[in-house]
Amino acid sequence: MIENGFRPNEFAFGSVLRGCTSLEDIKFGSSAHCLALKNGSLDNHFVISSLLYMYAKCGYVETAERVFECIKDCDVGCWNTMIEGYALNGYSYEALRLVSSMNKKGMVMDHLTFISAIKGCSSLGDLNFGRQIHAMIIQSEVKLSSSVMNSLVDMYFKVGEKVSALKVFSQMHEKDVASWNTMLSEFAHNEDAMVVDLFTRMLRAGLYPNRITFSILFRFCGSLVDLSLGFQFYCLAYHLGFTDEPIVANSLFNLFSKCGKPDIANSIFTGIPRQSVTSWNEMIMGFNLNGCTMEALELFANLWKSGMKVDECTIRSILGTCTGVEHIAVGRQIHGVIIKSGFCSQNFVCSSLINAYGRFGLVEDCFIIFRGIERLDLALWEAMISSLVRGGCINQSLDLLKSLIKDGQKPDEFILGSILNGCADVAAHTQTKSVHSIVIKTGFGVDLCVASAVIDAYAKCGDIASSRIVFNQSVRYADCVLFNTMIMAYARHGLVTEAIAVLEEMKRSNLQPSHSTFVSVISMRSHLGLVEQGQNFFDTISSVYGMVPSAGIYGCLVDLFSRNGYLEKAKCVLETMPFAPWPAVWRSFLSGCRTHGKRELGEWASKQLLELVPENDAAYTLLSKIYSDEGSWEDAAKVRLAMNESEILKKRGYSWMEL
Repeated sequence: MIENGFRPNEFAFGSVLRGCTSLEDIKFGSSAHCLALKNGSLDNHFVISSLLYMYAKCGYVETAERVFECIKDCDVGCWNTMIEGYALNGYSYEALRLVSSMNKKGMVMDHLTFISAIKGCSSLGDLNFGRQIHAMIIQSEVKLSSSVMNSLVDMYFKVGEKVSALKVFSQMHEKDVASWNTMLSEFAHNEDAMVVDLFTRMLRAGLYPNRITFSILFRFCGSLVDLSLGFQFYCLAYHLGFTDEPIVANSLFNLFSKCGKPDIANSIFTGIPRQSVTSWNEMIMGFNLNGCTMEALELFANLWKSGMKVDECTIRSILGTCTGVEHIAVGRQIHGVIIKSGFCSQNFVCSSLINAYGRFGLVEDCFIIFRGIERLDLALWEAMISSLVRGGCINQSLDLLKSLIKDGQKPDEFILGSILNGCADVAAHTQTKSVHSIVIKTGFGVDLCVASAVIDAYAKCGDIASSRIVFNQSVRYADCVLFNTMIMAYARHGLVTEAIAVLEEMKRSNLQPSHSTFVSVISMRSHLGLVEQGQNFFDTISSVYGMVPSAGIYGCLVDLFSRNGYLEKAKCVLETMPFAPWPAVWRSFLSGCRTHGKRELGEWASKQLLELVPENDAAYTLLSKIYSDEGSWEDAAKVRLAMNESEILKKRGYSWMEL
C-alpha cells in the first residue's frame, strides 16, 4: 500500500495493530508505531487505543505506560484500554489506581471501564474496592448492563462473598446465558448439587444453553464421577448440535475419562471433525488417568506424525505418562521432541522434564537440565529438590535448599514439605532439626501441611517429644490433618493412652474425623492387639459419623484381624468389602497366615496375590515360610524352586542408623 503511494489512515493502522496483537508480533507492531508517529496518526484516539492494547497484550506494559503518558487529550477509550492492559498482565493494583485517577479527573466511565475495574478487584481479592465500584455502577447509567452485573457476580464469588453474589444475581432484571453460566460455574467448582436445579431454572426462564454451559456441566459430572447425569446432558447437547464444538468435546473427554470410560472418550475424539491440540491433550490426560500408558504414547505419536504443533501442556501430559524405569527410552525421545520444538527455554516444560527424570531415578540427568537453565523460578527449584528427595539424596536436597535461599528466593510450603518427607523416610533426625529451623525462620510454621510434615518427621526419627511440642504450637489452628498426624505418631510409638487423648481433644474441638483419622486409630489398635476396640471403632464410622469406610480403612480392618489371628474374620472382610482386594491387603493377610500357621488360608491368599502381581516376591516368600514353620520342607523347596524358575529375586532387607 505504501509502495503504491497511498498514505494509511487510522483504520489501516488500527487493522495492522490488531493483526500484530493477534500474532504477538512486537517487532512489526513497533515499526507500525514509528510510521504512525511520522504520519501524525497518533493524534487519533482509535490508533492510540490499538497501540496501547498491542503493547499490553504482548506483555510490554512499561512501553504502553509511556505511550499513555504522552497522550495529550485522553478519551474514555484510551483509559479503558490502559486499565484492561494492566488487568491482562496481572497488574491489578495499577488498574485500580488508574480507575481512581480517572474518577478524580471527572471522566465519565462506561461499562468497559467497570468491567476492567472489577477484573482488577477479582485478581487482588479486594472486597472493599469492589464494593466501591459496585456503588459507582449503581449511580451510573450502566447499572442495568448484564455484562457489568455478570462481572460483579463473578467478583463477589471470587472474593468469597457468596451471599452478595446471589443477591446481585437475584436483583438482575435481565439475565442472559452468561449470567446463568457464571452461577453454574461457581456451584460446579464447589461440586454443589444445586447445579442441576440452576440449570432447570435457566431452561424454565426460556434461555437455551450454549457451548460454555455444556462445558461446565460435563466437567461438573466428571468431578462427581456421575456417568448417568453426564449421559442425560450429553443427549441434550447432541440434540442441540453442540457435541462437535471443540470446548464441549474436550469437556466430554474429561467426563468419560474421569468416569473410567476412556474407550467412549476415544470414540468421540475420533468422530469430531476438528481436533485441536487441546483435544489431543485432553485425550492423553484421560488415558493417563486410567492407566492406559500405551494408548497415551500411541496417541502422542499420531499427534507428532500429523504435523500439528504441540504445546507445553502436551509435553507435560506425555511426560506424566512415563512414570516407570521401563519408559526411560521413551522419556529421552520426548526430551528430543522438546529440543526440536524449542521448549527448552520454557521453565514450565523443564520442570516437568526434571520431574520425569527424577521418577526414573536419573538424578544426574536432572542436574544437567537444571544447570542449563538461565533463570530459575521456584517451580524448577521445587522439581530439582523433589527429585533429589525421591532419589534418597537428602543431604544434597538440603544443600540445594541453602543455595535457593542464598539466591535470594524464599522456599514455599511444597519444597519444605518435600524435604521433610524425605527426612522422615530415612529417619534423618539432624536434618529434620535443620529444616525445622528454616521453617520457623521463613514463617511457614503456621502452614498446616508443613507443620504436619514436621510432626511426622520427628515421630519417624523417634523424637516423639519434639512432635508433641510442634503439635502444641500448631493446634490453635485446629485442623483435622494435624490431629491425624499426631494420632499416627503416638500409634507408631505404641502410646495408646496419648493417642486416645488426642482423639478426645479432636472431638472437643468440634472437628469431624476424616478417613485418615480412622486409619490411624484402627492401625494403632491393630498393633496393640485391641481387636474388639478396633472393630467397635470401625462400626462407628457409619453408625455414628455417617461416613462410608474407604478402601484404606477396610485394609486396616483386614490387618487388625490378620495380625491378631482372627483370619476367618479377615477372610470374610476380603470377600464382602465393596472394593476389589489389592496386593498390599493380600500381603497383610498372608503375613497373618504365616504368623499364626494357617496353611490352607495361606495357599489361598498366595494364589490370589500371584494372580494380581505374578512377579511379586512376597507371595512366594511368605508361603515358603508357612511351609517351613510347620516342617513341610519339601513343599517349601517347591515354592523356592517355582520362584527361581520365574526368575523372581527376593528383595534384600536392610536397616540403618544415624550416627
